Amino acid sequence: MSHAAPQTVAVAFTGASGMPYGMRLVECLLEAGCKVWLLYSQVAQIVARQEMNLELPSRPAEVEAQLAARFKAAAGQLRVFGREEWFAPLASGSNPADAMVVCPCTMGTLAAIAAGLSQNLIERAADVAIKEGRKLVLVPRETPFSAIHLENMLKLARLGVVILPPSPGFYNHPQTVGEMVDFVVARVLDQIRVPHRLMQRWGETGGEGA
Repeated sequence: MSHAAPQTVAVAFTGASGMPYGMRLVECLLEAGCKVWLLYSQVAQIVARQEMNLELPSRPAEVEAQLAARFKAAAGQLRVFGREEWFAPLASGSNPADAMVVCPCTMGTLAAIAAGLSQNLIERAADVAIKEGRKLVLVPRETPFSAIHLENMLKLARLGVVILPPSPGFYNHPQTVGEMVDFVVARVLDQIRVPHRLMQRWGETGGEGA
């Protein structure tokens, strides 16, 4: 299997707590040279304001301009799509992203993906990723998990979906919240085969992790 970084990664922000994970993920993907197709739910706008004092406008074009400037993205590197933008490329199996990450992922979104509902573009893009055999990573920020949550996650895991709860490790002695965020983002990037230097890897004795 090729270890090359995906050319295009779809990222979806939903209304679970954990917006710093999603924002840092987008930043790292852009820094790695990936194209990013970004989707966000209405509740994600509320979470971004609550957790990061960040206003995500309702118009995707405004969010695209805002984040492209924030992360110094190259022209055309970041595209933002609306929740009902059914003619977006990632709505069809003829033009899916190379990988998709829902970060953070609500239990409602996870359940909808498990049921194949495809009622909005986030759910449809995830459905396309599954049916086309592309890597799909869900970062569910909830605790504790109910039996319903666990059954939905097991169903998706059996389909090859990666369930990656944001559980930072402490063996690298994090000193800041940012370092704990980077630990989780590093695990996501590893799953979609995007190179990074966010942290020293287990077993390395010196220098930064690759």
